[in-house]
Formats: sequence, C-alpha cells, structure tokens
Amino acid sequence: MSLDFLISVLENVDNPARVNRNNTANIVLAQPELIQYLVEITFDVDTKRSIKAAWVLEWICTHHGIEHVAPYLTVFTNNISNVHFDSAVRPCAKICEHIAVAYTSKSTNSIKKGLTEAAIELLIETGFDWLLTDQKIAVKAYTMHTLYLFGLQKDWVHPELEHLIRTKVIHESKGCKARGKKILGLIEKSKK
Repeated sequence: MSLDFLISVLENVDNPARVNRNNTANIVLAQPELIQYLVEITFDVDTKRSIKAAWVLEWICTHHGIEHVAPYLTVFTNNISNVHFDSAVRPCAKICEHIAVAYTSKSTNSIKKGLTEAAIELLIETGFDWLLTDQKIAVKAYTMHTLYLFGLQKDWVHPELEHLIRTKVIHESKGCKARGKKILGLIEKSKK
C-alpha cells in the first residue's frame, strides 16, 4: 500500500471520535508498512491532515502498543518540536508519555533499545517548551508525567520541572494545578 492510499483513508476521518480513530488504526495495522507513512504525515505539520494522522498514531500507540512507533523513533523525536496545531500536539504529547513509560519500565522493550540519549534530550526540550507555552491542559498533564519519568534518570530534569510547576503551572487551571501537585508528590517520593 502507498502513501496516497493512506492519505485517502485519512481524508475520510471527519473527527476524532473513537470509532473513526479505531477504524483507521485497524486499516493501518492490517498493512504495517503504512505506519511509516502515518508518522511522516503526522510531521507534515503545515497540513490539517497531520492532525488526523496524529490522532490515529496516538490511538495505535495507546491501544495496540508503543512498539509500533519504535522503528520511527528518530523521525518522531527529530520532528516533535515542529508540531503546532493544538489538535496534533495533544496526541503527540500522549505518545511522548507512552515513550517515557516504556523507556523507564523494568522490562526490556523496543523503545529502550531504540531511544538514544539525543532523542531523550529532544523529548525533554520539547516537553519544557510545551510547559512554558500556551498549551491545553491535557498536553501539560502528559508532559509533566513524561518529564517526571525522564527525570528519574536525568538528575537535572526534576529540579527544573519542580521549579516550573511551582512558579507557573500550578497557577494555571484547576486541572494543571491538580496534576502539578501530583507530580510534585512523585518528585518528593523519588528523593527518598
């Protein structure tokens, strides 16, 4: 199957309803070579179709496993900072969280094997950028958790995250405040 085929499938996704994301994900998973194209379209960031691709990619990672994106980690991490449509940033932030969870898990997995130090730095940098800019609550919530997890292995991340939560994030919405307090509690726990 081809890029053109995937584009035609994505054109039929009218909204992020579960059924639409699930049906499109099933088409992609039935032809795994389409995942590469899905990642490429996600980072064609100046087209609205990138939003639809991000919805579907996040659905695949959430419901079928983050290992589907493992072969494309370099493409993902090198381009994540370019995503700018709100509706694409949210699913990409969720994918970043899945990557961090897989990377910090105790079990061996394809993310641990494929994620380089440079890629981790790009994810951390993008995460801090998202926390400092005007993003939706879900993006900030996923990002705080992602940064917390990477901070378990990068000792400079937790102090920066803690400072940012206390000085900025905790003064935003109720949702940000609640997630911020939870992350601060996890940071405190990790110090013991």
